[in-house]
Amino acid sequence: MQVHLLVMNHLLILIEQKRMELVDTVAKTGLNSAAAMKVSRELDTLLNAYQREQGKQQKQSASR
Repeated sequence: MQVHLLVMNHLLILIEQKRMELVDTVAKTGLNSAAAMKVSRELDTLLNAYQREQGKQQKQSASR
């Protein structure tokens, strides 16, 4: 269980860093730029990974 918490905490840090990167990229290149779209997809990937870990943790808690 602690491994899931460590992974989730690490993902939260990465998500926040990617959000800040997205804000900066949008400010510099515009909302519809290729660079902004790329960073947005990377953020989506991190958010999906976080949700998967959250689901694993909930399943593990429910099985106890």
